[in-house]
Amino acid sequence: MDIGFIGLGEMGAAMVANILKAGHQVRVWNRSPERAQQLAEAGARIVATPAEAFAGDAVFSMLADDAALRDVITASLLEHAARGLIHVNMATISVALAEELATAHASRGVNYVAAPVMGRPDVAAAGKLTIVAGGPAEAIDRVQPIFDAIGQKTWRIGSLPQQANVMKLAANFMLASAVETLGEAATLVTGHGVAMQDFLDVITSGIFPGPVYQGYGKMIAEQCYEPALFKARLGLKDVRLALAAADAVTTPLPIASVVRDSLLEAVAHGGGEKDFAVLGEVAARRAGR
Repeated sequence: MDIGFIGLGEMGAAMVANILKAGHQVRVWNRSPERAQQLAEAGARIVATPAEAFAGDAVFSMLADDAALRDVITASLLEHAARGLIHVNMATISVALAEELATAHASRGVNYVAAPVMGRPDVAAAGKLTIVAGGPAEAIDRVQPIFDAIGQKTWRIGSLPQQANVMKLAANFMLASAVETLGEAATLVTGHGVAMQDFLDVITSGIFPGPVYQGYGKMIAEQCYEPALFKARLGLKDVRLALAAADAVTTPLPIASVVRDSLLEAVAHGGGEKDFAVLGEVAARRAGR
């Protein structure tokens, strides 16, 4: 396929590398052009504007947040896009913006697919992302070869793109809640002289197996929050988006409010660029340790 790709952060760059390995042609654009150089060496073609990327069989975007997406995907860009082009947005954005984008694309004859991913940059580099896709079935069919190049499984949620986004926000809310409880539990056991690693060995071999408790628990046990695989400030963004989505359908999320405040405290103490696991540091600080 001939595709464009907009947004070359750690996740986007890893995706493009795997798309190139699968033999597809990729035009790339990023606000900071230097981030594209390594991909150019692997076969990507660097373009000067988002409009040049917004062509071919499809265009994929992986931008940081709602503001970045609004700045790049403008009405003018959509107006000049070829009718029938597919835009696949893989970023974690608000449900409200997803609904807005779906309407804006449809009015200009551009197919819009929301396909947020689950997995950190190391998972993206391995081509093992979990993809949650929402949008027109025919459009998803056409871009499935790209999904196959970057992910281990694509879950099709339905014809409404925003439903994929709310699923991703719900999953990230659950992840944030798990890390919050890990941090609090670590502070509890260490306060009584129990080694966090011993506690972690017990729970991950029994009632809480899996990468979330093992990975984030290890970081909390070692008090090692850098380099960040998922930054606390991005976690805060996602929890806030989950709360906004809940508010839109009058759904209380009391635990999400607690986690938001913990992440806000982490950011306020200079931990925004540290890994999500810095919630362990927040819990320890509250206990005076």
